[in-house]
Amino acid sequence: MSEQNPYEKLGVSEDATFDEIQDVRNRLLEQYSGDGKRLEVIEAAYDAILMERLRMRQEGKIKVPERIRFPERLVQSPPKEKLTPRDQSPAWLQRILDKPTPADVLLPGAWYIGLSAISVFYQAGGDQILQLVLVLGVGLSIYFLNRKEGKFGRAVLLTLIGLITGLIAGGFVVNWLLPQIQFLNLTQNQFSTVVTFVLLWLISSFLR
Repeated sequence: MSEQNPYEKLGVSEDATFDEIQDVRNRLLEQYSGDGKRLEVIEAAYDAILMERLRMRQEGKIKVPERIRFPERLVQSPPKEKLTPRDQSPAWLQRILDKPTPADVLLPGAWYIGLSAISVFYQAGGDQILQLVLVLGVGLSIYFLNRKEGKFGRAVLLTLIGLITGLIAGGFVVNWLLPQIQFLNLTQNQFSTVVTFVLLWLISSFLR
């Protein structure tokens, strides 16, 4: 057995792959686990094959697979997370923006559509009706905002900002837009009220 080359000692051919050689070696080690002398022969043959393969690779006689020469190419870089516009926005804006569910959008929307309809079509009560629906709209905005975070003061502040902004914006736009929608026969106060309800709906739905 001493005259055999390492490949013969392991029982593999000289063109066997490294994986095949390792499989045979592991099988033989398990088979002769109680024979110390045989185990030494197996290990010596395996080491000799490894040394020979290393030498042949250094001499360029064996082509080294790409996965061995350049293992870093197999390492896939982690996929870059796609940032949503909300993630790319400033931190202060992220703190007040909300990701509403359909119910969070539709429920306030239904209320404000109803209040807008009263403001537009129920003209018998005049400005008193407008004041009443505005008070109700403000209360709804505070309720929906407070329900999200439980911060009543914040809800009041955001609602007041929306109320003031809506009334001011409605007053600025009304003179330009009313002539275009004369068929609706809206007064300036009615138009400003509807604009305010739209803004309060946006605030109560998409802010927190």
